[in-house]
Amino acid sequence: MGYSHQVGSKTYLFRDLKDLMAKATPARSGDHLAGVAAGSAEERVAAQMALAELPLTVFLNEALVPYEADEVTRLIVDTHDAAAFAPVAHLTVGDFRNWLLSDAADAAALAALAPGLTPEMAAAVSKIMRVQDLVLVARKCRVVTRFRNTIGLAGRMATRLQPNHPTDDASGIAASLLDGLLYASGDAVIGINPATDNVPQVIKLVSMLDEIIARYAIPTQSCVLTHVTNTIAAIERGAPVDLVFQSIAGTEAANAGFGVTLSLLDEARQAALSLGRGTVGNHVMYFETGQGSALSANAHHGVDQQTCEARAYAVARRFQPLLVNSVVGFIGPEYLYDGKQIVRAGLEDHFCAKLLGLPMGCDVCYTNHAEADQDDMDVLLTMLGAAGGTFVMGVPGSDDIMLNYQSTSFHDALYVRRVLGLRPAPEFEAWLAAMGIVAEGAPFALADGVPPAFSKAVLRVAHG
Repeated sequence: MGYSHQVGSKTYLFRDLKDLMAKATPARSGDHLAGVAAGSAEERVAAQMALAELPLTVFLNEALVPYEADEVTRLIVDTHDAAAFAPVAHLTVGDFRNWLLSDAADAAALAALAPGLTPEMAAAVSKIMRVQDLVLVARKCRVVTRFRNTIGLAGRMATRLQPNHPTDDASGIAASLLDGLLYASGDAVIGINPATDNVPQVIKLVSMLDEIIARYAIPTQSCVLTHVTNTIAAIERGAPVDLVFQSIAGTEAANAGFGVTLSLLDEARQAALSLGRGTVGNHVMYFETGQGSALSANAHHGVDQQTCEARAYAVARRFQPLLVNSVVGFIGPEYLYDGKQIVRAGLEDHFCAKLLGLPMGCDVCYTNHAEADQDDMDVLLTMLGAAGGTFVMGVPGSDDIMLNYQSTSFHDALYVRRVLGLRPAPEFEAWLAAMGIVAEGAPFALADGVPPAFSKAVLRVAHG
């Protein structure tokens, strides 16, 4: 089925829904690389206008990736909640945008609607929204998850403390971890990307994190960001695993490139649940995504990268995660060329995921060969804070020396909390006060010097 729209005396034709969605996407380098982008700004506007006139029900009848060939499509179609969709079933994409921006679309209404939306619907409406629209609607979405603390409450933004080290040196990891805790970072998760990725090393690292969390009674959770099969093996060997991590994408073929299937993810979730390590909840999965992953694996089926990304959120939603984040600028300028494209993509990802009912954060990041800098990241960080982002990263000095890219520092997270009046997870905030890391009655006035509880830890790190 084709689509068309007339601009002046010129009529633009779009061969199918996939083509229309791609042409309506705000400009980004990955879609040009894939050969699916609009050929001009005028064609993009024509596609956006045609998309705005499209009934939402079209997305239930025209699959962008064939049902028979893709388990993600089957997941989307087979789990669609028609009753939840009913309140907006009569709307076009443009009308849906207007409704989302209205006062009728409050937190309760958006939460009830989430199971009735497909990722393609969320992607479609995002393509005709301004940045301020993406921020306003996402801010109204409230998604709360729990393991050892409560993530996603109003007025709060959590952080992932990321103490990576290029050789997995225990003292180096401990130094970064201590630095982050003293900046009030780490309530979302203390998560390490291992330099040596095998099961014995995973067990060693996760055991080290477990010992630290237990010693200081920190109300948070740990994760070693290894492949899901390594985590399953570590659980089978008795490792104290809190969260299961996996990178995911929006097509079956792209997930195959990551070495995962839906059934494997379900096996991993069941393994983690069997440990019963949560104290206030049982959300045990942590997923990372990012625009361009399907294209980089040649597994995008001609679908634009932002829509592929939104489809990954259907995968995440299936497993009730504690945390999801888009590593928005990590792949490089081939997919998001500059700061403008990275900022837009980060806000789109956050909006679509929140609309679909996910606890969405963002790794506000860029590679050193992209046309972006830390000023661009400050803009995205601040906008995500205003939009109700669930969490951001905390990396020593904002420079990940193991993964070799630029992210957000402990100080950056402190900045956005202070400027926007955001606070950590409540259980973690109470612990910060009890440990003397923050001053009583002023959550973001850091204590002078090193709190007594950590003085011995500082000496141990200093002397190796």
